[in-house]
Amino acid sequence: MLGGLLARGVVAEELFEDPPGLTPHPREAHLVEKAVDKRKREFTSARHCARLAMGRLGLEPGPIMRGEMGSPVWPGGVVGSLTHCDGYRAAAVGYALQVRSVGIDAEPHEPLPDGVLKAVSIEAEREVLATRTDDEVQWDKLLFCAKEATYKAWYPLTGRWLGFEDAHITFERDADSAGRSTVTGTFRSRLLVPGDTTSGAPLTSFDGSWAVSDGLVVTAITVF
Repeated sequence: MLGGLLARGVVAEELFEDPPGLTPHPREAHLVEKAVDKRKREFTSARHCARLAMGRLGLEPGPIMRGEMGSPVWPGGVVGSLTHCDGYRAAAVGYALQVRSVGIDAEPHEPLPDGVLKAVSIEAEREVLATRTDDEVQWDKLLFCAKEATYKAWYPLTGRWLGFEDAHITFERDADSAGRSTVTGTFRSRLLVPGDTTSGAPLTSFDGSWAVSDGLVVTAITVF
């Protein structure tokens, strides 16, 4: 799912089921010791993906702790992003010297529950989605997924919250994906709030990619 969505230099690993007997890293175990089984499995498998990806970069696959707002705390010199949903866990990582930030998200490819779209979108987005008649793509869920990836790319660079109403997302679909089992495209997330960062150039927008396949929708952003 993620293979063709991330920029060169970013390594991704993904799972479609939890490996039997997988346990949290000893230094992470306390973070989920009181969590329900489903949450433990999501947490453990997503971080397992991250360690596999770090290993492919030649890095020591150490613990990934949890910071403020629940965001992962990556080892020094590493940037990355985690995601998990029913039937899917993934991680994407890169060297901080090459990539400023990464944001990925995955969701089941099904419509949002009634009333949720208005809460996670702005009017301009809803107006465009109302014109989308493509039955191959649940555009409301794709929008939600892109908003989540936007926040995950934003937060490590700013340390600030970004609301659903703080970005305007527009989509393009790859013309050559029509009728295929995997539908792909790109999106632009234009920020509607000041994009001052803790280091580096201010942010104005993110460019990302998306894919729909096998009952999942996945979005990915790489920031240089």
